[in-house]
Amino acid sequence: MHDSLVQEWGLDLAKEHSINSATVKYTDFLLATASGKIEGLKGPGKLATPFEKTKIAAYTLGAMTPCMRLYAFLGKEFQELLDSNESTHPYKKWIDNYSSDDFQASALQTEDLLDKLSVSLTGEELDIIEKLYYQAMKLEIDFFSAQPLFQPTIVPLTKGHNPAEDHLVIFSDFDLTCTVVDSSAILAEIAIMTAPKSDQNQPEDQIVRMSSSDLRNTWGSLSKQYTEEYEQCIESILPANRLESFDYKELSIALEQLSKFENTANNRVIESGVLKGINLEDVKRAGERLILQDGCTNFFQRVVKNESLNANVHVLSYCWCGDLIRSAFSSADLNELNVHANEFTYEGSVSTGAIVKNVESPIDKVQAFRIILKNCNDDKKKLTVYIGDSVGDLLCLLEADVGIVIGSSSSLRRVGTQFGISFVPLFSGLVKKQKEYIEGSSSDWKGLSGILYTVSSWAEVHAFILGR
Repeated sequence: MHDSLVQEWGLDLAKEHSINSATVKYTDFLLATASGKIEGLKGPGKLATPFEKTKIAAYTLGAMTPCMRLYAFLGKEFQELLDSNESTHPYKKWIDNYSSDDFQASALQTEDLLDKLSVSLTGEELDIIEKLYYQAMKLEIDFFSAQPLFQPTIVPLTKGHNPAEDHLVIFSDFDLTCTVVDSSAILAEIAIMTAPKSDQNQPEDQIVRMSSSDLRNTWGSLSKQYTEEYEQCIESILPANRLESFDYKELSIALEQLSKFENTANNRVIESGVLKGINLEDVKRAGERLILQDGCTNFFQRVVKNESLNANVHVLSYCWCGDLIRSAFSSADLNELNVHANEFTYEGSVSTGAIVKNVESPIDKVQAFRIILKNCNDDKKKLTVYIGDSVGDLLCLLEADVGIVIGSSSSLRRVGTQFGISFVPLFSGLVKKQKEYIEGSSSDWKGLSGILYTVSSWAEVHAFILGR
């Protein structure tokens, strides 16, 4: 298939090109794996028995499967992007082959066989397959990265970034954008777990707290009320008919109602006393153990540790306690992140139950966004990226040069769609923008376009902004 493809291009690869070193590394890796030269295998008689031969077959498939699945995936993705009238596309045969039902079935068969051969393997042997799989995928990425580019590209976003002239400012929400669990649930759990039992006497010199059972009931009631009223608020701000074009002003007016709702909900939490008596050290410990989304911390580390980028990262969050966010990131050695959130008030190291309201609504978030940019005291060209997941992020997402929606919030999609916002998968959006760039359009990114880009994971964010 590849021979016929290059013949159509009028190339003789044997005469005109040497084999790419990244290709050699992958083929050498496959051959070494198939011959049993694998780190972790011991003994000269490793191929002596049928079981050992089965084990080597499983290892070999572990090294081959990433290639098969990756090409099946790419074939399908590219096929959907092809213009049906574009019969002369130079890679059409390549795309048709890897998107075909036969190749898709072959990739699935390879995975199924790997699963069957792995059933009898030990945990240690499965770990070897996992390492081989990971190494194979890394070599495939190296292979694609090593290919020469013959046209200017718009990705990664930092490709044309000149630190002497440009300033990259990255903003991110925290709850469910960076985290797996909402921070309010974490704080509720801390309060309940550290609260006194109903039959315990509390020291007179300490802040009086509800019992753990009362706290659990109160939190449950507050959570239920918030969820019900939030849904009602979203319904009330939706226009009766979908707007034909994006209208930022109308959206802002509508979100002022949501801001009032969030303020009322926070006042209810403060007045209930459920945050009273939480110890700062418990908050910090919870932050250090907080589970973040895969790839999130790695992305931020790559940004802030790269001094040549001239980049800043700001976290804008509704979280009631900024200390929780700071400890979550400091445990990942990310003290450089700028955190803008609400704060507990303390007597000593114990929460009084009050909150310093810094960022509690969509309006607060976008005002903080604007102030941060205004306070960037340099004359460099700014490129802003905002990553968020909820309705509260909408105004910031739209004002940023690039707004990236992570996750699948139904309320965000409903509100955005009704106000004329377009949600475009990042990959297909980049392909469209790349084509426009090649045809002579500007590669600049501009805010308030009414277009937001959607991703399923931080890996997509990382690849888009930083590349590898």
